Amino acid sequence: MSVECPWNYIVVEGVIGVGKTSLCRVLGETLGATLNLEVVEENPFLEKFYRDREAHAFVTQMFFLLSRYRQQQQMVQRELFGERMVSDYLFAKDRIFANINLADDELRLYESVADVLEERVPRPDLVVYLQASTEVIMQRIAWRGRSFELDMDVEYIQTLNEAYNYFFFHYEESPLLVVNCNDLDFVRHRSHREELESQIFQSFHGTRYFVPSWSDES
Repeated sequence: MSVECPWNYIVVEGVIGVGKTSLCRVLGETLGATLNLEVVEENPFLEKFYRDREAHAFVTQMFFLLSRYRQQQQMVQRELFGERMVSDYLFAKDRIFANINLADDELRLYESVADVLEERVPRPDLVVYLQASTEVIMQRIAWRGRSFELDMDVEYIQTLNEAYNYFFFHYEESPLLVVNCNDLDFVRHRSHREELESQIFQSFHGTRYFVPSWSDES
């Protein structure tokens, strides 16, 4: 059965562990879409970064920037054939991490490269921002059990969460659906999945906010 959806290229965003990739897989199944998923584990500097952010921030950031750019160029080629796409990252969000982690001189060099690359990446038709409290994010990071994330600093996640909220509060490049997912489990609960999908598959302009109807239930 075909599903009516006004968007051809959907991006799902949010802080580490919030459920981006899981939602992409759900949408990919419903829409029969091609998935564009970031392979975080391929970054050889990431584990070192979590042990010593200051020492390894620049190389980690540049690897992510260039890796994401290569993926975006591959995605452009697939889009030429009219494939519907769902991605678990927005290319522009890379600047969130750069602004948090890089020293001033490193940031200037990073931005000189990022400015050029951003001109060549496709703009999504819809961005879905999964928003959650830092406490919930830390719980989900623990549940998925990636070895390099197990000792994640809660203060870093709080800073990252605040930076994401600030970034998307000012985001205007595409229609944006902000989803409160503190009480949302679209993987295990079909009703959660269906209500979320009904929001995603509606056409709109600007920014919309979705708070699940059961969020205030005891």
